[in-house]
Amino acid sequence: MNVLPLDDPRLTAIGLLAEVYAGLSARFQPVFAGAGLSEIDFETLIRLGRSPRQSLRMSDLAAQTGLSTSGVTRVVDRLERDDLVARIACATDRRASYATLTDKGRERLFSVLPGHLADIEDNLTGLLGDEELATFLTTLRKIRDVVRPCATAGADLEARADAEGVRL
Repeated sequence: MNVLPLDDPRLTAIGLLAEVYAGLSARFQPVFAGAGLSEIDFETLIRLGRSPRQSLRMSDLAAQTGLSTSGVTRVVDRLERDDLVARIACATDRRASYATLTDKGRERLFSVLPGHLADIEDNLTGLLGDEELATFLTTLRKIRDVVRPCATAGADLEARADAEGVRL
């Protein structure tokens, strides 16, 4: 009879990661909800806010968030209705458009950040020393680059926008 390796450290690693993610998501939710944002709304706004020109091609935004093209369209539609995001057509490719953070979107994002950063400090980064945090970030990037290689799609936006003749 084969014995299952229930004490395998790989199971422990993925279990701990899932527990940490679930716990952090639960801790972050009240701050997002207080600003009228869902977790994916916040992720969309923060990705736009941290991108060159605070804008991403819709396909790159989908790749970064892990949403399907139709999923990111629905999120951007909702954020656009609330005037948090605007769509800008690509001048050289009628099939492409960019999602761009509006002034109101930037204000909403900045209103959420103090509480969100406090939650991150209290529940994650503040628990680690400087060296531990540096190692942790390096390790996360290493894993992310394998499991979500598109997570930085569009990082070269300015060069692409210039080449495509887009005014962002």
